[in-house]
Amino acid sequence: PRRGCVHFHLNSVTGSVSAIMIALRIHHQARLALGAAAAALKPSCSKRRITQTAAGPAEEGVDVAHFAGADTYFTYKAKIIQAADIAPIPCYRLMAPDGSLLNQEDDPKLSDEEMLRWYKDMITLNTMDKILYDAQRQGRISFYMTSFGEEGTHIGSAAAIKRDDIIYAQYREAGVLIHLGHPLEDMMNQCFGNHLGHGKGRQMPVHYGSKELKFHTISSPLGTQLPQATGAAYTLRNTGNAAVCYFGDGSASEGDAHPAFNFAATLECPVVFICRNNGYAISTPVNEQYRGDGIASRAAGYGMNVIRVDGNDPLAVYVATKLAREDAVENNRPVLVEAMTYRQSHHSTSDDSSAYRSTDEMKAYAQTNAIARFKKCIVTKGIWSDADEDSLIDETRKVILTSFTKAEKGLLPSIESLFDDVYAEIPPLLQGQKEEMLQHLAKYPEEYPTGGRVAA
Repeated sequence: PRRGCVHFHLNSVTGSVSAIMIALRIHHQARLALGAAAAALKPSCSKRRITQTAAGPAEEGVDVAHFAGADTYFTYKAKIIQAADIAPIPCYRLMAPDGSLLNQEDDPKLSDEEMLRWYKDMITLNTMDKILYDAQRQGRISFYMTSFGEEGTHIGSAAAIKRDDIIYAQYREAGVLIHLGHPLEDMMNQCFGNHLGHGKGRQMPVHYGSKELKFHTISSPLGTQLPQATGAAYTLRNTGNAAVCYFGDGSASEGDAHPAFNFAATLECPVVFICRNNGYAISTPVNEQYRGDGIASRAAGYGMNVIRVDGNDPLAVYVATKLAREDAVENNRPVLVEAMTYRQSHHSTSDDSSAYRSTDEMKAYAQTNAIARFKKCIVTKGIWSDADEDSLIDETRKVILTSFTKAEKGLLPSIESLFDDVYAEIPPLLQGQKEEMLQHLAKYPEEYPTGGRVAA
C-alpha cells in the first residue's frame, strides 16, 4: 500500500475547516494502511521492493529501515551520494532524424489522414506565427509569442488529450488549440483585442481560452496554472478524465511548482504535467536555473512517475503523453512528461535572443526541427510531395490572412464592457467608478478618439 502524508498550511487555505478535515481524514487512513502493511510485510517482499528503489549497491546493506519520514534500507558505510554519479533519465525517441521508426512495437499506427492532419496543423501554427510576428513588428498588434521549434510538442501531446480533459497552458501552446479544433478566427480576434475576442480586449495577445474545449484562459504570471491544475485534477479522480498542465522549464523554478507537485502526489490527483524544456527561461539558460538532471529528475522526489521524451519527435510525444495520461487516470496519480526541445525564436516580440545565445547554437538546433522530420516521414510513406507542400503553404497562408484581415477590421469593445463579466451584479464601489469614468469621457471626448470603431 502507498503511504499518504498531506501537509496543509493555514496561510494557503486561509483557515479552511474543510481542507483541514480532508487532511486529517487522509492522514488517518494512511496510518491505518501503513499499520496493516507493516504487520503483513515479509522480509522477501521488502527486499524486492528495496531492490527496485535502491540508491546504492546491495552489498552495502539490505536491512529494511522503517521511519516515519521514509522507508529505506540501512548502510554501514558513511558516503555522500554524488549527484553526478546518478545516471540521467533517458530520453524516449521513436522517430529518427530521417523520419524512420526506431521501434516498430511502439508504432502508434496512425492513419494516413491522421498523419497529414498533424503535419497540416504544424504548418498552420508555423504560418500563423510568421504572420502575427510580422504584424506586431508593423505595429498592428501589441505583442506576440511564436512557437518556432516546438510545434511537435504541441501537436503530439494534443493528439493524446481526450475531449473531457481539463487543460491548463502557459503561453506557448497555440498548436494545442489548433489541433483540438479551436477556430483561427477566435485566435485572431483575441490577438487584435476586438469585441469578438475571448477576452474582449482585456488581455494581452496570445492569452487564449476556450470554454468549449475546457482550455482555461492563459495567465501572464509564470506558474500559476500548476496548482490550479492540481486542484482541478482532484475533482477528476475516478472519472476517467485528467487535467493536463503545460509549463516551461522556467516555470519549474517558480514557487508555485512545489505545492502543485506535492499536493498532486499526496492527494493522488490524475494530472499530466507537461514540461517544455526548451533550454531558456526568457534569457536565462538552464545551467543558471538548475544543476540537476533537467526537470524530470524532480519527479522521484515528489513520488511522481515520469517520462522524458524528444520534444522534436511528434510521434514520441504522442506515445509518451498517451502513456502518461493512461497512468494518471487509471491509478489516480500525477505523471510528469519532460519534452526536450529548443526555442528557435525570441522569447517574445519584447526579446532579442541574439543578446544571450549565438547564431551557431541556433543553427545547430535547427537541424532537429520537428516539421522537417515529420515531413520526411510522410514523404517516405508516399503520402506527401513537394507539390502538396507548396499547395498547403499557399492555401494555409490565404486562410490565415482572411481571418487576420477580418479581425483587424473588427470593432473594438465598448468602454462600458470593461466592468462586465466579473460580478453577476456590479457592486456599488465599481458602479461608482464606472459612472465617474463615463463622466470623464463625456467631458474630454477629444482625448479618447475611437475612430468610430467601437461596438455598441
